[in-house]
Amino acid sequence: MALLEVRDLHTSFFTPAGEVKAVNGVSFNLERRKVLGIVGESGSGKSVTAYSVMQILESTGKIVSGSVKFDGQELVGAGERAMKKIRGNRISIIFQDPMTSLNPTYTIGRQLMEAILLHTNRNRRQARERAVEMLRLVNINEPEKRMRQYPFEFSGGMRQRIMIAMALACEPDILIADEPTTALDVTIQAQILELMKSLQEELGMAIIMITHDLGVVAQLCDEVIVMYAGSICEQGTADEIFYNPKHEYTKGLLRSIPTADTAGRRLKPISGTPIDLLNMPKGCPFAPRCDNAMKICLRERCERTRINEDHQAACWMNKKPSLTLDSVGRADGPSLTDGPGAGVMFPGPFAADLLETPDRETPRTRGRVVPMPGDVPADVNNSGAELPAPGAGQAPGADSTESMNNTSQTDSGLNHAEGGGGDD
Repeated sequence: MALLEVRDLHTSFFTPAGEVKAVNGVSFNLERRKVLGIVGESGSGKSVTAYSVMQILESTGKIVSGSVKFDGQELVGAGERAMKKIRGNRISIIFQDPMTSLNPTYTIGRQLMEAILLHTNRNRRQARERAVEMLRLVNINEPEKRMRQYPFEFSGGMRQRIMIAMALACEPDILIADEPTTALDVTIQAQILELMKSLQEELGMAIIMITHDLGVVAQLCDEVIVMYAGSICEQGTADEIFYNPKHEYTKGLLRSIPTADTAGRRLKPISGTPIDLLNMPKGCPFAPRCDNAMKICLRERCERTRINEDHQAACWMNKKPSLTLDSVGRADGPSLTDGPGAGVMFPGPFAADLLETPDRETPRTRGRVVPMPGDVPADVNNSGAELPAPGAGQAPGADSTESMNNTSQTDSGLNHAEGGGGDD
């Protein structure tokens, strides 16, 4: 049995503007002594997934449905009393910014001892000894002296080490690290990651590493989940994700990372912006930003397909190679004869859409309506006849500015260019 089992988790925030579906059907397992990485852009639902496990959502947030089982115990609906015994004791979290997590008016020693006294049976003397021990464990020099200091007296890297010490003071089974290296420079980041890796091996805990940095994932994680728009688009071992990506979003993330092969060349970022979670699309949420989107991507959301024993992805591109236009006309539709999803039957029209690519001139930006297959284009009237193109029937050489109000003589050069007679 896995240490943590999350099944079909749905978490929403209910705001005056509507329901924000931050997490949509997330499922995964976390095994003992393993490191699970959750990656994605800001707003993809990484942190909300972790907060749902810990039950520390904002007042507007609510777990709508799903199951979270920790060591066989159901956490959804367990109540605050049960969660207090688990939070900080058996499941701990390191937040992104340690300065906002530490109380600036209390000494470091007092804050460390508070967590130990709350979750263990130690007295104050034993709690102080444990706090000094944890500071020494995370390589804070002169720990006895540091116990009397305040957060503002430490650097960013040292504050993050203190947060790690606080999270590990009660020897949790699971450590959730919510982008623990984001605010640190590269040198300190490497030290923190090395520290977490050595502590994980020494203490035998499981880690959920939440980050948008794929370099961190490659260095630390055994398994990787790639999230977009609140759902999992790809999941597999670190080797599978990095060397055999099967979702277009994952490929885009990898293309945006500088490597030795791309030295001196411009990186290719993912175009567009994340979708509006208040208005989720019917099809694949990444379709408006995907260079290889097909019409079916706009209409139907692809379920996660098993690529192999250690790899799953939710992308129609994994089903396309097994379909051919020759088989589309069959009454029962073509089937996937090999590869992921072998044996799945598709109706003919469905498969035809699968093999077609949307008009590349269709706007692919957030908030724009993308025409569905069968929609009447804007330049076709109700009778089916094409409308004349702008400027059609105009006399050759006619200046288009004749139909405009002559508001300023200084615009004549621009108007002349629009009419086709300009030098520019």
